Amino acid sequence: MTLMDQSGPVRRGEELDSGAVDRYLKHLYPSLEGTPDITQFSGGASNLTYLLRYANRELILRRPPFGHKAKSAHDMGREARIMSALRPYYPYVPAVLGFCEDDAIMGCDFYVMERINGIIPRQDMPEELNLSAENTRHLCINVVDKLIELHRVDWKAAGLDSLGKGEGYVKRQIAGWSDRYRKARTDNAVDFEGVMAWLADKMPVQDGATCLIHNDFRFDNVVLDPDHPLDVIGVLDREMATLGDPLMDLGNTLAYWVQADDDEAFMRMRRQPTHLPGMLTRTEVIAYYGEKTGHRVEDFDFYLIYGLFRLAGIVQQIYYRYHHGQTQNPAFKDFIHITNYLQARCLKLIES
Repeated sequence: MTLMDQSGPVRRGEELDSGAVDRYLKHLYPSLEGTPDITQFSGGASNLTYLLRYANRELILRRPPFGHKAKSAHDMGREARIMSALRPYYPYVPAVLGFCEDDAIMGCDFYVMERINGIIPRQDMPEELNLSAENTRHLCINVVDKLIELHRVDWKAAGLDSLGKGEGYVKRQIAGWSDRYRKARTDNAVDFEGVMAWLADKMPVQDGATCLIHNDFRFDNVVLDPDHPLDVIGVLDREMATLGDPLMDLGNTLAYWVQADDDEAFMRMRRQPTHLPGMLTRTEVIAYYGEKTGHRVEDFDFYLIYGLFRLAGIVQQIYYRYHHGQTQNPAFKDFIHITNYLQARCLKLIES
């Protein structure tokens, strides 16, 4: 197993027109040598990420998924603008090198950015790291600190004040994700009506705060320094970033946080190494976040259940595309089981 994050063959049905991409990039950067070797990163189930390897430079290309999609859900221009505005205030953001909205090139908007070459902690930590429990805890805290640091960014100074809609973020999220789930529900999916009713009834009267939130902050969206692997040098994937309640953002993060004592079904969903000895538990993450930020976290159940419901909405939207033949990725075939499990998990938390 290699330490550095690796791309692989491009999935069937998700190929790029290498000639068109090459012409576009060489118009921007005439110094590029040769033709690009194009491979694809397997992580992520929404926007697609490719590595373009020239003789003298490596670039990353991001584009929306193939098939029917909501423009607002895959706004590549918005993602590129956020990254460009945020980079001077949050140095873990890759530099955007070009944004293209000419459909003649690829049939969609896309952008190209620099590659941050490092270690991405995916489902399993690279064996070569051989981290002790103490070092694993240190790494875990460093990752959580990057979320806290993002929440402290002066979004007005960064020119991102038009990114959100102001107060009422929590209410909009519950209504929005409830609507999206109902529209994406397939005949083999659970209805989530009891969970949606509980969230609507238990939501806080007002937002806890407004800050810049990532909306998909996970271990497999951070890049570690290959020479000092406890240090985070990059934070990726800004497609859902906005202004909102930081506790909602933390709830989203913890929806992916599978820990060592979780049930077998949740353990099978694990996409990051949060089960390792030394990793903070979800309860410890919440307490640490509250201590470092001053936000009230004593009653966090609403945010935990919201995070799981929102994850179910994302999974079901992806499964809907697969179910209707709009994507060929075989990894999406079993997403229906994740949707149905997440309702059971939410109801168990509500009952307890």
